Amino acid sequence: MIEIRIREFHYPDDYPAAWLLWENAGSGIQLRRSDDPEEILKKLQRDPDLFLVAEAEEKMAGTVLGGFDGRRGMVYHLAVAEPFSGQGIGELLMDELERRLKAKGCIRCYLLVTIENESAIHFYKKRGWVNMNHIYTYGKDLE
Repeated sequence: MIEIRIREFHYPDDYPAAWLLWENAGSGIQLRRSDDPEEILKKLQRDPDLFLVAEAEEKMAGTVLGGFDGRRGMVYHLAVAEPFSGQGIGELLMDELERRLKAKGCIRCYLLVTIENESAIHFYKKRGWVNMNHIYTYGKDLE
């Protein structure tokens, strides 16, 4: 069994490895302008303790990016590098993120999963997340 360490994201040092991880994560992570370095820095200024990295064998093995607006939590970019897949890293990242969100007073959290990402759908259902198929998701670029 490999040793896995969960820690907070360090900007800017971790950014290149995180971007590479997300870029190679398949269709489940869709990179947008909000993932550019200056946008990630803005996110870290709000709640740096909710952007987590899993390290294994001195490499970035996974990430999860959480947010809390004072009312609801949000989960973005849970990704595990292929060589480390199936070793419980996603579970460890989500356990720690959920623990931190609860500690902030978060009582409800959301996440988005692309329809074709069956492995993620199975993963989240197994963790107790429920598909809210009675609502629509809308998005709008403000610039």
